[in-house]
Amino acid sequence: METLPLAAPAHDMSIYGLFMQAGWIVKAVMIGLLAASIWSWAIIIDKAMAYARARRALDRFEETFWSGQSLEELYRTLADRKVSGMGALFVAAMREWKKSFERGARSPISLQSRIDRAMDVALGREMERLENRLGFLASVGSVAVYVGLFGTVIGIMTSFQAIAGSESTNLAVVAPGIA
Repeated sequence: METLPLAAPAHDMSIYGLFMQAGWIVKAVMIGLLAASIWSWAIIIDKAMAYARARRALDRFEETFWSGQSLEELYRTLADRKVSGMGALFVAAMREWKKSFERGARSPISLQSRIDRAMDVALGREMERLENRLGFLASVGSVAVYVGLFGTVIGIMTSFQAIAGSESTNLAVVAPGIA
């Protein structure tokens, strides 16, 4: 029995080969999606680490706060270094408390109002720090599907044009446009 050699494929069917055979619009879409994916994963990993650090800092602060140490000692310890999370809120509240008593605060209601405002400002800063770049993830998450769909539609149109031009419907004609 005689074996016949198989014909070499007309097109490179590897991922790189399919990418190189795609049109410039499809290449631009794929490169854009790849870049957005890499940047998104960098943000996701950074946020996961930042939230883990924030959780550890919160746990350490709560442990120290409820240890029975005086609030004045805790304030002196935390005021000299860069704190975040609950430590930043505590330092802001204690700083406002001290300023109010240095000025001779008369009304406990106005003191509470000033402390609330100081804590709101500190809370806003902490939230801004933790929420930084989440808008980018939301935008990419909602837009990437449509950009990918656009690239797919262009690729399918290219495949149909190749089918029409070659009058053949084999995989070597269809695959480069869709890939």
